[in-house]
Amino acid sequence: MGRKALIIRPGASAFSLNLGEIWQYRDLLGMYIRRDIVTVYKQTILGPLWFFIQPILTTLIFMFIFGGLAGIPTDGIPQPLFYLSGIILWNYFSESLTKTSDTFISNQSVFGKVYFPRMIVPLSITVTGLIKMGIQLVLFAGVYIWFAFRGTSAGINGYALMFPVLIVMLAGLGLGFGLIISSLTTKYRDLRFLIAFGIQLWMYATPVIYPLSAMEGKYEKFKWVIQANPLTAILETFKYGFLGVGSFSWGSLAYSAVFTIAVLLAGTFIFNRVERSFMDVV
Repeated sequence: MGRKALIIRPGASAFSLNLGEIWQYRDLLGMYIRRDIVTVYKQTILGPLWFFIQPILTTLIFMFIFGGLAGIPTDGIPQPLFYLSGIILWNYFSESLTKTSDTFISNQSVFGKVYFPRMIVPLSITVTGLIKMGIQLVLFAGVYIWFAFRGTSAGINGYALMFPVLIVMLAGLGLGFGLIISSLTTKYRDLRFLIAFGIQLWMYATPVIYPLSAMEGKYEKFKWVIQANPLTAILETFKYGFLGVGSFSWGSLAYSAVFTIAVLLAGTFIFNRVERSFMDVV
């Protein structure tokens, strides 16, 4: 019998995530996910405990600076619970964006030697972050139960059922923006130095350390900037569903959903275009 030839063709559509081909390489996807989880804390003393230590330390810092010195309100919710709810979701988004934005540069040696769907790398980062966030949500649940027994006013409601939708939107935004930046950095390396600074500024424009209600009054003229942020409706809906405070608007959530789809499509399009010729650029 003659040998079968494997023909590799470019994707039919630049907007396609090539999920069929990714499924064929699912073992490789699983390997990348295991690598990302195991190797990060493999040679550390505390190991996986850092999944809990990082949000705890960040929460304590926020409590001291923003809750104590600055006196920023938390809508009557205990500060640890309020800050932790925002930190966990923000960390997932920011890490997905930051690590995905380095896809082409950090993997150029592999991409230049072996063929596999390039989208596997950013997808593995997104899934790995999802696992990490799931672990940290256990911490959030523990803190939530602690304050519930102490009679806190926080109360879960039916809007908490939208949690899977919110996570999909967070993943889509992180992946989409990461794909765009990763594609642009193959030609404009300066963008890599702006990511960390830009992420910090973005956090302050997102209701992580303050509720949206804090923008009322003398800060009312800046409220539209916060509302234009697609992450605002996601975090506010999460807090509204699990803590019973904050604001909820179907219109704002729909805006975030449309924004997510647009960014993900744009990121996929640019990524698929760049991957065909990026080795000639880097």
